[in-house]
Amino acid sequence: MRAPLGDFDDARPALDCVDLLTPPVADAVRAGAGDLPPDQLIFVDTDPEIADTAAFVAHYGAGLLDASANCVVVAAKRGGGTTFAACLVLSSGRVDVNGVVRKHLGARKASFAPMDTATGRTGMEYGGITPVGLPGDWPLLIDTAIAGLPWVLVGSGRRRGKLILPGKAFAALPGARLVDGLGV
Repeated sequence: MRAPLGDFDDARPALDCVDLLTPPVADAVRAGAGDLPPDQLIFVDTDPEIADTAAFVAHYGAGLLDASANCVVVAAKRGGGTTFAACLVLSSGRVDVNGVVRKHLGARKASFAPMDTATGRTGMEYGGITPVGLPGDWPLLIDTAIAGLPWVLVGSGRRRGKLILPGKAFAALPGARLVDGLGV
């Protein structure tokens, strides 16, 4: 199988690679990741030593910067409680945590969740957090620019490997909300 974007030596249906995914991501892939047909959820094997965006794009294809998205976990505080949410923005941008995220979640304060909290609550590795397989009760805020892309590369739950799926598929994931201006 050839990946619809990037220059990857090993691309396969994600359903054939559940043993390479973290348990929550593997469970979501088995369930179909929303309403996504299994043949449209692709796993590409990648070198974990070059998982950071700049090195990754330099190695696997310059065009990936405009077709890759980063998923980050935020902690929003209001009153005495904390709400966790995930935000998905293009890799070329950054999440507007103190503006759009804070307002959208109705929080007094919002910040990136500490690494241990993000990995512990998602069951995923730092640098590989993906919107596929997040806790079902979390809001998943997605920049509207992502939904319009034909294909988007995201983490796989591990630093090794990535998932590729159609941009429109993210809106069908549990807790998904399309948000204008999430990425700046």
